[in-house]
Amino acid sequence: MKYIELTVHTTTEAAEIISDVMWEHTDLGVTVCDFNDILALQRDSTVFWDYMDEAVETPQKDVLVKCFFPPEEAEQKIAAVMREIRTRMQLCGGEIDFGTLDETKREIDGDDWIDVWKKHFRPIHIGKIVVVPEWISYSEEGDEKTVSLDSSMAFGTGEHETTRMCVELLQEYLKEGDVVLDVGCGSGILGISAAKLGAKLCYLSDLDPIAVKSAEHNALKSGVSEKVVISQANLLDGSNLKADLILANITAEVLSLLAPSAKNALKEGGVLILSGIIKERLGFVKKTYSALGLTLLKERNEGEWYALVYRN
Repeated sequence: MKYIELTVHTTTEAAEIISDVMWEHTDLGVTVCDFNDILALQRDSTVFWDYMDEAVETPQKDVLVKCFFPPEEAEQKIAAVMREIRTRMQLCGGEIDFGTLDETKREIDGDDWIDVWKKHFRPIHIGKIVVVPEWISYSEEGDEKTVSLDSSMAFGTGEHETTRMCVELLQEYLKEGDVVLDVGCGSGILGISAAKLGAKLCYLSDLDPIAVKSAEHNALKSGVSEKVVISQANLLDGSNLKADLILANITAEVLSLLAPSAKNALKEGGVLILSGIIKERLGFVKKTYSALGLTLLKERNEGEWYALVYRN
């Protein structure tokens, strides 16, 4: 579906006023792109960064506020938005800098990213596991196990090195009848793979409700709903589960927060597979988990990413 995107160039001080005006005229969404938000996140001690693209560290004075309209309403709505913004500016009497208020308009395809995703995503073979987009018909060969993924949720497709390493290590360490925990499950690809490979029961959790919905959908499409329990939770908070194998493909800082509860949730002799670790944070993660008395069984890397396997 086509939309008209309106972008207004303004300042941090005026961005909230302008976004409020836009919300009065559209229910299709408003976004604010402000470099000062990046600075605030960098200063926030509760937000963890393993790395950041250098491009976002270049200060930008302009704040971009964007909204969207159906093409047939765009001209009238945009004119109303700009009139109201200028009225608000006059009411402020010069006390707030509204910036240039330059406006740009362009036509966009709201579903274009899905079409691009579909065009480039094909079945991915990771040992016995074959990750298959749900719109493609695929026939298993030999001992292959297919994991079907939703076309509209890109939380992990098997293309990334960290996901691929986890699926490969899962096939190496999973035993028939194991109970598995997948922490920060995203699309559910790891937990679903475990169910397809013979796990008795798989518990998946994610803090993001959209990820939970995606994982539920993918489990159903993959035919393992009866073996998979999916919940919205922050790591293992409130869980008293005991697992034979735990999977966690998240950032190094979050892995460190997970460590004590992962240790408690792992049965004696159980296996813990961790990934999402860049080289600069590898030593930090290894120190955290070794301090808990876990034994490092294997260390792997692909490109800049590392995966670790521990035994309790």
